[in-house]
Amino acid sequence: MTISEPDPRRLALAVPSPLVELRDDRLTPDGIRLYLKRDDLIHPEIPGNKWRKLKYNLAVARAQGHSRLLTFGGAYSNHIRAVAAAGHFYDFETIGVVRGEEHQPLNGSLAYAVSRGMRLTYLDRATYRRKAEREVLAKLTDQFGPCYVVPEGGSNGPGVRGCAELPGEIETEFDVICCACGTGTTLAGIAAGLTGRRRALGFAVLKGGRFLDDEVRRLQREAFGRETDNWAIDYDCHFGGYAKRTPELDAFIAGFESRQGITLDWVYEAKMMYGLFDRIVSGAFAPGTTIAAVLS
Repeated sequence: MTISEPDPRRLALAVPSPLVELRDDRLTPDGIRLYLKRDDLIHPEIPGNKWRKLKYNLAVARAQGHSRLLTFGGAYSNHIRAVAAAGHFYDFETIGVVRGEEHQPLNGSLAYAVSRGMRLTYLDRATYRRKAEREVLAKLTDQFGPCYVVPEGGSNGPGVRGCAELPGEIETEFDVICCACGTGTTLAGIAAGLTGRRRALGFAVLKGGRFLDDEVRRLQREAFGRETDNWAIDYDCHFGGYAKRTPELDAFIAGFESRQGITLDWVYEAKMMYGLFDRIVSGAFAPGTTIAAVLS
């Protein structure tokens, strides 16, 4: 089976994404240098790790002869949006399986997905928890026809392989690279793509996310047949759980925007950057450490 990468020219992708150095007086006491890898600027409809996770999934789907993608997500899922956009640009039909009951009118995320040609269907929460089981998938394919199934969040081997390309785009020397963790896919790929003594640090954005340790290892094995030990996950900056926020986090976002002119996504990137600065200020990094942080 020959697998060809999807043509990036169809989307005018900003790949490699820009790398910019952050100037902040909190970095200077220990000579820390901090760069932002602006994956959020890759494309307005398929930004950041969404493109990296979908890139090889699209290629495998095409190589296997599929013309239809089926994926999963919550009602406000950025992944659902991204798959709908990818299907539009690369000529796939798309099916979005949404957790929970249908609500009308559609929210902005689902309305956008429909505008890009996606057909929506809904699973009650109990069935949704079983979405990877053969019986559930068989009923979906009976309903919609043969599909290439993209796991929720693009969390599979092809998704990991796409994320593993990120470190190689960074020409500046660095010691540590950071990312936010929802499914662990981005961290699994980044860690696998590192060379030398560089390390990856993930910041879990969901409460009770200790399962991510095993998930990162599983994803690395699926993608590359091996595990790496050059990564760790911080579990203390979830601010109450996935898509939860507090006045303290909101204040950090406002302060960061005032200092840097960048509005952080509060579900993922703000929690990572809060945790990263907390570590910097507390002296967790050796003086002179150079850090890259991925915004996606």
